[in-house]
Amino acid sequence: MSCKHYKNSPQKYYKIISFATFVTLLYACSTTKKVPDGEYLLTENKFTFEDGRLPFDSELKGYVQQKPNKKQFLFMPLGLLLYNAANPKYDTILNEYMTYPSEMRTQKLRDSLFIRYNMKSSVGKSLLMDRLYHNWGSPPVILDQTKAEKGAESISKRLTYRGYWDAEVKFKTKIDSAAKKAAVTYFITHKDPTYIKEYYYNIPDPVIHNLYQQKINQTLVRSGQILDQTVLEKEVTRINEFMRDYGYYKFNNFNDEIYFVADSLKSRKQVPLTLEIHKDSLNSPYKVSTIGNIDVAIVNESGEYRKSTTKDSLRGIRFHKIDNKYQTRSIWRNIIVGHKQVYDQKKLDLTKRNILSMNNFSILKAKDSLRQGGDKSPNDSIIDVLYILKPLPKYELKVGTDVNYSQILNLGISPSVDLTTRNVFKGAENLSTSLSGTFGSIRNPKDISQRILAYELSAQASLNFPRLLLPFDYYKLIPKRYSPTSSIVLGAAIQNNIGLGRVNFNTGLNYLATVNDRVSHRLTLFNTQLSLTKNKSAYYSYFTSDEEVRKEIFENYFQSGQVGHDTQIKFLAGNLTIDEVSKQIVEDVNYRNSLDQTGADLFTAFTGVLVNKDRQTQDVLISSMIYNYVYNEIGKKEYPNAFYFNGKVELAGNILSVFNQRRNDGGGVVTSPQRTIFGVPYAQFVKFDFDVRKYFKFNGNQTLVLRQFIGVGIPYGNSTSMPVIRSYFNGGSNDIRAWVAFGGLGPADSQVDERVRTYMTDNLKLTTNIEYRIPFTDMYEGALFTDIGNTWSLKNYNDGYGDEFKFNKFLGQVGVGSGFGLRVNIAYITLRLDFAYKIYDPNKPNGDRWRFKDFQPFKPTLNVAFGYPF
Repeated sequence: MSCKHYKNSPQKYYKIISFATFVTLLYACSTTKKVPDGEYLLTENKFTFEDGRLPFDSELKGYVQQKPNKKQFLFMPLGLLLYNAANPKYDTILNEYMTYPSEMRTQKLRDSLFIRYNMKSSVGKSLLMDRLYHNWGSPPVILDQTKAEKGAESISKRLTYRGYWDAEVKFKTKIDSAAKKAAVTYFITHKDPTYIKEYYYNIPDPVIHNLYQQKINQTLVRSGQILDQTVLEKEVTRINEFMRDYGYYKFNNFNDEIYFVADSLKSRKQVPLTLEIHKDSLNSPYKVSTIGNIDVAIVNESGEYRKSTTKDSLRGIRFHKIDNKYQTRSIWRNIIVGHKQVYDQKKLDLTKRNILSMNNFSILKAKDSLRQGGDKSPNDSIIDVLYILKPLPKYELKVGTDVNYSQILNLGISPSVDLTTRNVFKGAENLSTSLSGTFGSIRNPKDISQRILAYELSAQASLNFPRLLLPFDYYKLIPKRYSPTSSIVLGAAIQNNIGLGRVNFNTGLNYLATVNDRVSHRLTLFNTQLSLTKNKSAYYSYFTSDEEVRKEIFENYFQSGQVGHDTQIKFLAGNLTIDEVSKQIVEDVNYRNSLDQTGADLFTAFTGVLVNKDRQTQDVLISSMIYNYVYNEIGKKEYPNAFYFNGKVELAGNILSVFNQRRNDGGGVVTSPQRTIFGVPYAQFVKFDFDVRKYFKFNGNQTLVLRQFIGVGIPYGNSTSMPVIRSYFNGGSNDIRAWVAFGGLGPADSQVDERVRTYMTDNLKLTTNIEYRIPFTDMYEGALFTDIGNTWSLKNYNDGYGDEFKFNKFLGQVGVGSGFGLRVNIAYITLRLDFAYKIYDPNKPNGDRWRFKDFQPFKPTLNVAFGYPF
């Protein structure tokens, strides 16, 4: 969607300037409204680094004791403005009023405060707006020299912690008495850091010593490094994790078994460092722990455990149930920890995750504790595990409404009703049924100045199993720790958004296995989708650009000679349909050979119209198998420079080809006939999608994101082209943002009339995205981005298009768009505004593809979306 622009009107610019001036004056006058005389509003903490910045310096602002009021709305301190909007004469009363519990905050309390503070004329006033301003706002932060001094001390301590023992921190306060404002500048000098001269480790326990030596190549502490305490903390965490992986229960649980000793007697710049690992002062040996009793109780209240339950067991796990609503085996599958196994904290964590992911229970208690063995064996290193589970309600109904935005649908609402039925077959299976709709408006193709209703209604049922639906025991092939699940999905949808509309039916059997918190596999069998097009005969009524091209070619053909003239008479008499005339034009070799360059271009555009029409109106049956592999490091603290890979392979049509009927659908105007199943053509293709992303962190909170998408669809057998619902297009808020979705980019550098290219799709796609994200505040973030890419065909299916992918040409056929964006983080939602500009348009004539000379800064392509693009 293109943004609205201002015309070259002085009045409109005057209004903008006046509004900006008003906001600025309001901001300047109101921020110090409640600052007492003789005191100053703290507006800024500045940092000056006398000997240059270091990578970790961005964290130092967090150690300042006093911070200015947060800036939010339009980079202004909204909280302060709201606080100042409350009548100042009520500040004392409201401050005391808020100290009372909420149930006591009544009119009676307010009246008593009015009387106490000699404000009898205010008795009976609710002060609703003043209370709202006061509660939502935040009082002005008044400069406190003592806190500024303590802030400098805290910064100095942090620098010492980071290895800069001789660092100096000073501060200076700049006061504007007239404006009642102040700013504090901290002057930081790092000086030379302290280095680790030699690194030693003293571990008396021979087994622990040997384990550490085996992992020594992974150590984060080495000679020659700066003596940074944060690195030492990470090393302790690393040791804790791998020791617990080897079965040492609660190793260093109180953080007193691992510590570092730095010898600074001889030097403060080159310091020997020693790692010490001791269980206690006696150097008692460590013991590997094993799992003992595993008890799982399914009760309504914790007190029912043991008192009102019956006991059952399966493969070393003891179950306690008040009834038989849940099969023992269905819960056993999700208990990853095993009897007599060596202790592994990851298995305990995974077990809790699996129980919650079943969506059948809440965990009242999850406990693992060292068994107490009596006087002879006070601690025999056996760990007993207990889970007390409470079944969730049998039925759960959710009603909701989402607000969404797309460049085709504009602003829309999506009401939904979801019903979850738990434990359908007593094996913790859940049946999820949902009814949802999306309602909005689109431009009327017949009159773009008006908008018409667009909608999509859908119903879907999903039966989810906490296991794999296979006729054999698969645990030797797929371990329990992979938490395998299955689901059967059945859905239907009716869609009306481009006039023609579609009716879709889908079903599938899905398998999911999660290897760990980064890797997952999904396999979909019998993924079947039936797509039926409504109102096929109305195609030209809704695709008005295609109708313009059709009229031009028809008029040209009717005037081309006697054959054309005779065809016109039959057409006007109703003896020939539009499709019959179109087919005749395509097959008339003499007419085609008589065309000049202009006519040939029109004929090529018309061929594109017919291809679009055949594909947009095609009924299709897709039955495929899909495998999806995901590796995801995003959001994990141990991977600051995260990597993401999503690979998907889809193979369609092979099963249907075994059962196909010999008859065909007759084909389209320019597309070949296809064999059918129950009268509907089925698609055969193989499709590969690869999405690769890499994130780089800079200066603590800035991020550079690189993304590469590669998609290839190869039709074969019963299909000469990819189904339109599986094809690739360009543009949109998560793609090449300088072009709207179906906005005329591609395919390749084809010079086909843009009216036709708008809805062209293809079967090969390359997209490269580069985005640099810069946080301004906790609420606002900016971004600079460049998007590069296009779509192609694998071979020249459409003579004259020039959309075939060739290695020696494709770099000159990509579209390039750049721009900037703003992200607004509100609660858990990120609103995204991206302003993009076309830099290189391959579908323009040679010599006119670089768009710098036509650059219009006030006419960007505006993308509005929720969440990050990638």
